[in-house]
Order: sequence, then C-alpha cells, then structure tokens
Amino acid sequence: MNWYLVVLKKYAVFNGRSRRKEYWMFFLFNVIIAFVLGMIEGVLGINSNTTQNVFADLYQLAVLVPSIAVGIRRMHDVGKSGWFMLVPIYNLILAVKQGEVGENSYGPDPLAVEAGEV
Repeated sequence: MNWYLVVLKKYAVFNGRSRRKEYWMFFLFNVIIAFVLGMIEGVLGINSNTTQNVFADLYQLAVLVPSIAVGIRRMHDVGKSGWFMLVPIYNLILAVKQGEVGENSYGPDPLAVEAGEV
C-alpha cells in the first residue's frame, strides 16, 4: 500500500524516475480497487441493467493523472522518453525491463536513492 501512496503523493510529477516495483504495485492496487468497487456496485444493484461500473469509472478517472505520471517516470527509468507510453507493445516491454543503473539524463537511480547511495 505504501507504493500506491507514494505515487499519489507525486500526483502530477512527470519528471524523475520510478522503479519497477513502484509502477507495478500502483497498477496492482488500481486493478484491485476497481474490482472491489465493481463488486460493491453489483451487490448494491447500482446500474444492474448495464455493464457500466460508475464507482470504478469515477475512481479510474480520479487516478488518471497519477497513472500517466508514474508511467512516464517508469519510461524515464529505462532511459526512454515518456512518449514511449504511446507505443502499444513496446511500452509493456519497457515497463518490465530493469531500469538503468546509475544516474541517467532523467535523474538519479531510484534504487540507489532508496539505499542511500546517492
């Protein structure tokens, strides 16, 4: 949950780098929260005649900017521009790839900063 909150604290920070763990934990919590919100709507019978999940949709809209920001920072960690988020399959490959070791043009290595080496 800490990784999720870290991303929300950097709500619209598009510069710097994000490590794999930060990106994927945020992604995981987004999926879990949207699933739970969808289940709550199903149990309460809200919009039972449609396939739309209002709560989940509003939640996804609320975390749209942090999702884009952490994705761009993830691209920066592998040494690519944030625009690579728009390339369908390649961005997934970059998201699972290990980040560049040491400082790159987008900032210091987040693993080194965490370990106190910088």
